[in-house]
Amino acid sequence: MTAIDLRSDTVTRPSAAMRRAMAESEVGDDVFLDDPTVNRLQDRAAAVFGREAALFVPSGSMGNLASVMAHTRPGQEVICHTNAHIYSYEMGGLSALAGVLPRILNGEDGLLSWDAIAPAIRPKVYYRQQTALVCLENTVNMTGGRVYPTRVVHDICDRAHEAGIPVHLDGARVFNAATYLKEDVAEMTKTVDSVQFCLSKGLGAPVGSMIVGSREFIERCRPIRKMLGGGMRQAGVLAAAGLVALEYGPTRLQEDHDTAQILAQRLARIRGIALDAEKVQTNIVIFSVKPSGLSSADFLSRLAARNVLAIPLDADRVRMVTHLDVTRPQVEAAADAAAQALD
Repeated sequence: MTAIDLRSDTVTRPSAAMRRAMAESEVGDDVFLDDPTVNRLQDRAAAVFGREAALFVPSGSMGNLASVMAHTRPGQEVICHTNAHIYSYEMGGLSALAGVLPRILNGEDGLLSWDAIAPAIRPKVYYRQQTALVCLENTVNMTGGRVYPTRVVHDICDRAHEAGIPVHLDGARVFNAATYLKEDVAEMTKTVDSVQFCLSKGLGAPVGSMIVGSREFIERCRPIRKMLGGGMRQAGVLAAAGLVALEYGPTRLQEDHDTAQILAQRLARIRGIALDAEKVQTNIVIFSVKPSGLSSADFLSRLAARNVLAIPLDADRVRMVTHLDVTRPQVEAAADAAAQALD
């Protein structure tokens, strides 16, 4: 029996349309800038976000790292939330490869405000490391897919720009945020200086992410991508799937949000699980099994024995993510399995 896989929306399989597009894709050598399918994907991504240019990268982590390196120089500081993916789940690349120091801040539900950011900006004196960048994440993965109100993002950007500081958005799931807010991604992100978004999560492509920004910024990112090992050759085979994902993926994300709501509401009724279903906004459900007396590892072992897969966040908390390969009957079955695992 096929497992109900709720570990991440990265586990999605490419659709038949994607496979056809990949098989039929026209390709060239992208390092020489002559892969026509990659070029079409980059042009389309830039248009969707109302930007001058875009760059196809193998992963969201590389997209974030290249963006940070293009915005900063070694020895400077980057402000981000303590729960930010770029800080906690990207292998220390900020320091190890970009050479910058993360200045981590707290904020409710993983969200920052200008009131939290302003006191963390370093004074402009030559003997102090300088604040070079603010990084935001939308949706916030590790706080359950929480969404930034657009007015908060615009306020942070406007004030950061007044201070001479650019803002980068880790928008791995920004289309989920747009679906929740019922807003256009170009309008939502118009004040940030750069955006990284994933094709390989809810949008369903097998590989790849995009960086969008000004033409000058993207040209700074291009050699950094090559340096990091992201210069791909006949990458149009992958970009073809990305084009399908970008055109059709955003139109069905509400289905994932709906199944996440069903899952959250059913889990919240199980004794031994602590979960506020009202806080679930998009496709990520995070809950604690501490009231059950089990560790997250023990709970997940019992769940896997019932053919349901999820991941631990720490000793007590578990994350489940809905996606295009999970149906309503499957999330209902997963919730039933969770109840049995705790019985």
